Amino acid sequence: MADVVTTNIQILKPSRKQVQPGDVFAVGLPDESFLLGRVVSTNAQWTLAVGADPAILIYLYREQSSTKTLAERPAMRPDRLLVSPIMTNRLPWTRGYFETLANVPLEVGDVLPRHCFLSASRGRYFDDAGNELAGAIEPVGDYALHSFRTIDDQISDALGIPRVPEDD
Repeated sequence: MADVVTTNIQILKPSRKQVQPGDVFAVGLPDESFLLGRVVSTNAQWTLAVGADPAILIYLYREQSSTKTLAERPAMRPDRLLVSPIMTNRLPWTRGYFETLANVPLEVGDVLPRHCFLSASRGRYFDDAGNELAGAIEPVGDYALHSFRTIDDQISDALGIPRVPEDD
């Protein structure tokens, strides 16, 4: 019997459709409101290991909406982020935690000029292409591949929602 993973973010609609830069997606919250997110890149480097698959770089915006439509779409700009940029894989979509609503092509001002991620194990900073940076450039994300579970923790922390305990 498979373990049931409990999260604060709600399952909306699973999809196997290819994720593209500019895709706007909804994330369901426990109070039945929604956050919007956006795919910024599908070619982010999350590790220095040779041959690792690239990650999907996403932004999650802080405005909550009562619907998962773009009619109430907030300004999708980097200064409206709920958490630092996140690198993930396709699982949030295939498991239904992220539901793609539309593709809105990225424009100037929609994306940070430079992404910065801290590799905690190395104590160094890298951009989304795997290039080492001289220091931190805010906002600083984790130089790691995040699962829907760790994304759930980041959203929960940012919104002041108690984290779902991990299964033992």
